[in-house]
Amino acid sequence: MTYTSDKPPLPESTDQLRARIPGWGADLDPKDRPSVPKLQWQEDRTGAHWDFPDRQPEKWPRERSIEHKFLTPVFGTSCPPKGASGMIRRLAYRKFSEGRAAHWLLLLAADRVDAWESHLSSFLTARPDNPVTETGVLSEFSRHGISSRVGQKRSDVKHQVLDPVIVAGPWVLAVAVAVTVVRKLLRRS
Repeated sequence: MTYTSDKPPLPESTDQLRARIPGWGADLDPKDRPSVPKLQWQEDRTGAHWDFPDRQPEKWPRERSIEHKFLTPVFGTSCPPKGASGMIRRLAYRKFSEGRAAHWLLLLAADRVDAWESHLSSFLTARPDNPVTETGVLSEFSRHGISSRVGQKRSDVKHQVLDPVIVAGPWVLAVAVAVTVVRKLLRRS
């Protein structure tokens, strides 16, 4: 079992692995491996002073991969899942294995949703996000951004045309939607 001080059991014997996987065990001869003494399991030299480590308390339900029976003994707590992005993350962990693309695509989508949730919540504070200064757009003109790319065979020149669309596009779209909504509200009243 994982997270114990015992030597983990092999799921298959070495003979079974050698029969199933061509070339498996080519490095099993100790003469071919100078680090063999270090790799031998030695009960008195594990350094573990526990059979199973103390578990970190779980203050809220955490995401847990469907491959694992329980959470790791220690886990991060800096960013608890919240809002729509948290629901997307929980869905990714509840429904899909870590070996599936859907799991990772949902986590990527949750990151994008989380970024937008943060942008929108910043408008409720005294100091909202400023996309012009925080994205570094002004440094393109004051720090030789364009001239440092032209003629230098840099790989980012190919997508340089898309950068304004990717960075400014969502903000322009959000402003356009906000203006449309405000106009409709003003026409109704």
